Amino acid sequence: MDFKGSDTLPGPRTEDKLPHTAQAAAKIVIVGGFGVGKTTMVGSVSEIKPLTTEETMTQAGIGVDDNFGSDTKTATTVAMDFGRISITDQVVLYLFGTPGQQRFWFLWNGLFEGALGAVVLVDTRRLEVSFEVMGRLEERGVPFVVAVNTFPDAPRYPLDELRTALDLSPEIPIMECDARRRASSRDVLLTLMRFLKSLAMRGVLT
Repeated sequence: MDFKGSDTLPGPRTEDKLPHTAQAAAKIVIVGGFGVGKTTMVGSVSEIKPLTTEETMTQAGIGVDDNFGSDTKTATTVAMDFGRISITDQVVLYLFGTPGQQRFWFLWNGLFEGALGAVVLVDTRRLEVSFEVMGRLEERGVPFVVAVNTFPDAPRYPLDELRTALDLSPEIPIMECDARRRASSRDVLLTLMRFLKSLAMRGVLT
């Protein structure tokens, strides 16, 4: 997915400076395997012009990067994507999209530092790549929700079946989304914030 065709905010993006009403900010990471739509989600939902570190894919990546299901993908994130969204007048989220190729996963540790929570983007054509992603979040104690990106050519399954296949605990939210659509991506972030609030109220999140 390419955020150049995404349903972004109408009109010009806001200035980079924080809204004067902002009282709290949180760091959120968007993770997942190669080509699952992380750059697209950051680009579609960010209220500022997103920072991307995409580079053109070359022949050198053949046999190194798994681009199954991404045959039309011509660029890839090599460091991170960055965006910002105001969830309310007082709460701002800083979004960090991680690179998907395993050879860049060493960068994830730094991106996880200080993260309040995470969105795990999933492609139903490659569910297996999600296990290590979620395992890394669990090891670092980063709460997360799972968003199933609805690619047009990807098979669709009931969410209960996907929960079982991904071995998710009952409390972890899972939902479908279209990472190209701002409203859909924003709903995912709102679900994450509600989940984090519920953890905090139970004393799980401090």
